[in-house]
Amino acid sequence: MRSPPSSPPKGFTARARARLTRVGNGDDRLSSTTQLANRIAALAAEKLAADIVILDMREVVSYTDHFVIASGRNPRQTQAIAEEVQQQLKRDGLHARRVEGMRQGDWILLDYLDVVVHVFTPEARAYYRLEALWGQVPSESYAAG
Repeated sequence: MRSPPSSPPKGFTARARARLTRVGNGDDRLSSTTQLANRIAALAAEKLAADIVILDMREVVSYTDHFVIASGRNPRQTQAIAEEVQQQLKRDGLHARRVEGMRQGDWILLDYLDVVVHVFTPEARAYYRLEALWGQVPSESYAAG
């Protein structure tokens, strides 16, 4: 049985404080937006997503803190990646505010407000080139393990 969630540490934006709380069992993996982005990247990696990149958007946009970008080999795999992220975060008490592209599967967007997840097929990722579009922002490649 989980205990009630506690407040996130001070130093977060009001927006982040309003939505992110510690997981009740003492696990603080979701206590910051950076930790949430890394958690999402790890979940995508568990479903064998490729080329996972986390972009730090805090200095350039006001609508989110991070983008997590990942690729699946085909629409079926992108759907499996997105579903896994949704299911696991739902267990942690976080629900995507908006989901787009799940039916087609070429580009799936999961909007967790402070973290926006983009799951692409290789062709769609090459076409939209989000990393190039936001090339000036700090980024890190996610390596599982």
